[in-house]
Amino acid sequence: MTETQTLSRAMPGSRVLRFTAFVFGGVAYLTFLFTILYAIGFVSGLAVPKAIDIGAKSGAFEAIMVNLALMSLFAVQHSVMARKSFKYWWMQFIPKSVERSTYVLCASLTLLLLFWQWRPMPAVVWSIQDPDLAMVIVTLSFFGWVIVFTSTFLINHFELFGLHQVTNNLVGREMPAPVFRTPFFYRFVRHPIYLGFIIAFWAAPTMSAGHLLFAAVTTAYIFVGIMLEERDLVGMFGEEYLRYRERVSMLFPWRRSS
Repeated sequence: MTETQTLSRAMPGSRVLRFTAFVFGGVAYLTFLFTILYAIGFVSGLAVPKAIDIGAKSGAFEAIMVNLALMSLFAVQHSVMARKSFKYWWMQFIPKSVERSTYVLCASLTLLLLFWQWRPMPAVVWSIQDPDLAMVIVTLSFFGWVIVFTSTFLINHFELFGLHQVTNNLVGREMPAPVFRTPFFYRFVRHPIYLGFIIAFWAAPTMSAGHLLFAAVTTAYIFVGIMLEERDLVGMFGEEYLRYRERVSMLFPWRRSS
């Protein structure tokens, strides 16, 4: 009998807690999955009841203020909860195994609030009339989402969204130490997930004022997020990441990697 099996039999309450954490992680992941799929429909205006240009009309000032507040709420939650200092404080109250799942769940709920309360601003900024060119732009937008999803799996999709942590906790395994890797897209740009989001948000055959506001603010936040994230990555991987940063472009592959 292994040491893990002995502890599990001696502490049945511990098994219940681990299983509860696993269920929580599963719920958080399914919430994320629903949210990201809804986000595709929200931005593209397809197959969802409330899209970026659909909803009750409101004054321009109200729409701008509400939408900026919603995006700011997401930015603060997404950035603050990702910082190491917050994690250390937060894990005084929650188990380490569900820290990532809690972050994912909070981010998903904040985004769902944004989708629900978003105020449409339907004034058209540009509209591509040629149907073939419009289809090319729509295809480019969906290609951006493909880059996003593919990039998460190139690193560790299930660790990124908390399932790896709660699964290891369920079977009594420690999480492995983080390893710096640069598979496929990461050999050309340092942040392909963010690049995918930028493509998905900006490639629109019809760009409304609300969509433009959403794309502009989220793109600005992406650059702030990259700055904060890279500071953490340098702290985690040191010289290895610094050399990578010198060799590979941040978002657009204008530099050849060696």
